Amino acid sequence: MCTVYDYEYRPSGTRYDTMIYRRCGNSGLKLPVISLGLWQNFGSQGNYANMVRMIHTAFDNGIVHFDLANNYGHPYNGTAETNFGRILNDMKAYRDELCISTKAGYEMWAGIYGDKNGSRKYLTASLDQSLKRLNLDYVDIFYHHCPDPETPVEETALALDNAVKQGKALYIGISNYNSQQTAEILNIFRELRTPFIISQPSYSMLNRWTETDGLQNLAKEEGFGLAVFSPLAQGFLTDRYLHGIPEDSRIGKGNTWMKSQLDDAMLRRLNRLNEIASQRGQKLSQMALSWILSHEAVTTVITGASRPEQILENIGCIQHLDFSPEELQQIEDALK
Repeated sequence: MCTVYDYEYRPSGTRYDTMIYRRCGNSGLKLPVISLGLWQNFGSQGNYANMVRMIHTAFDNGIVHFDLANNYGHPYNGTAETNFGRILNDMKAYRDELCISTKAGYEMWAGIYGDKNGSRKYLTASLDQSLKRLNLDYVDIFYHHCPDPETPVEETALALDNAVKQGKALYIGISNYNSQQTAEILNIFRELRTPFIISQPSYSMLNRWTETDGLQNLAKEEGFGLAVFSPLAQGFLTDRYLHGIPEDSRIGKGNTWMKSQLDDAMLRRLNRLNEIASQRGQKLSQMALSWILSHEAVTTVITGASRPEQILENIGCIQHLDFSPEELQQIEDALK
C-alpha cells in the first residue's frame, strides 16, 4: 500500500502496449527506448510525493528501467538511492518487472577509499552500500561510472566481474568511456566471460562525440548497447530557451557555462530545429529524442524529469521515430 496516496497502487495492465523495447546489444535483456534517470529531483531536497508520482507514471507507461548511481541525490550522495528504495517498498510485487541500474566511480564518501577511482575495494564497498540503500539483493546492471587512469583496467574489470559472480549484479556496464578505453576493457571482459552488455555515454544533437570517436560503430561491431544520457543537452533542446533565458532556468539561476554557450548562433540553431520539429508534429524535445533513437547503436535514452507530465511528453517521441532523408538533411543544415 502506497502511503503517499489515498489509494492502493495498481499498475496499468496495458502499460507494455505504450512502449517500444529494444534488445541490449546481443544480450537477452530488453530495455524500453525511454528510461528514467534519477540524477536530478530525487535527492534530499526533492518532494517525495512527486518522486512517487513520477516513478508510478513511468512504470504505468512502460518505463521499466530506472537508472541511478551511488552519488545521485544532490546535495547528499546516496539519497536518490534511498528515496527510490523507499518507493520500491510499495512495489515489491513488481521487482521482477523492473530493470534497476546503479554506478560507482566518482567521489562518494570521505577518505582515500571513497574518492574517485575504479579500485576493487571502492567498487565492492560501493555496491554493497547501494544495495542497502535500495533494499535489494541485486541490481540488474552495475556500471563503472568513469575511467580511472590510476587503477589498472584489469583490476576494475575483475571487480565488476566479481559483482556478477557474487550475485550482486546480473549485467555489467561502463560509463563515460571512449572507444579506445572501451575496447581495452572489453578484451578483458571477453576473457572473463563477463556479461558486459552496455555503455552509457553522453549524446545529443549538440554533442555528437560518439560518432567521431567511433563508439557507436564499436557498439554495433562488438554487440553491446548504448544507453544515452543528457539527450536534451542540459535543456537546450527543449522550448525553454527559444525566446531568451527564463529566471527559473539553470542559466537564470547562475549556470555561467550554459550561458556562455547560449549565444546568438545557438539561438538561431535551436529555433530552426524547433521549426523542423513543428513540421513533424513534435515538440523540439521529442524530436531530439527521436533523432537519437534513430541511430542503430542506441538501445535506450535516459531522460530526467521534474514532474510526471514531462515523462509523458518524453514518451510521446516514440509516436514518430522515423525521419525522411529530407528531414535529416534539414537537421544537419540547422546544426551547422
